[in-house]
Amino acid sequence: MNYKKLIKNILLPLIIGGIVALIMIPFNDYQTLTLPPLSPPSIVFPIVWTILYILMGISAYLSSENKKEENFTIYCWQLFFNALWSIIFFVFKLRLLAFIWIIILIILVIFMIKKFLQINKTAGLLQIPYLLWLIFAAYLNLGVYLLN
Repeated sequence: MNYKKLIKNILLPLIIGGIVALIMIPFNDYQTLTLPPLSPPSIVFPIVWTILYILMGISAYLSSENKKEENFTIYCWQLFFNALWSIIFFVFKLRLLAFIWIIILIILVIFMIKKFLQINKTAGLLQIPYLLWLIFAAYLNLGVYLLN
């Protein structure tokens, strides 16, 4: 196991997520929104995202063992879409566009999971909690759009 590469893979989504969190902090209006049923308290989000980013990094490391460039490309695309969703939703407050964006992100993640499963079953399975959270986030996003 290449621990240096593993740590780099874990740090990539954590750093991107951290930068996005810093950008959106002054724009975060979650507490002032009318929220749909099952909306968690805001403290849940950084905890869940930290866990998901760590799982993403481990998954990316495991899928990179075969050196397939296309796997890294789809991984980077979904990270890009993930990062911009928060900015679209919180900074620009374009809730409908954010919903469309997260649907695209979900499709990218499904595609990524399929690719990762072909290379390393564990790498693909580690992305399942992320997919489930994105589906839940899409529900919350749509609920916020409709209720506000």
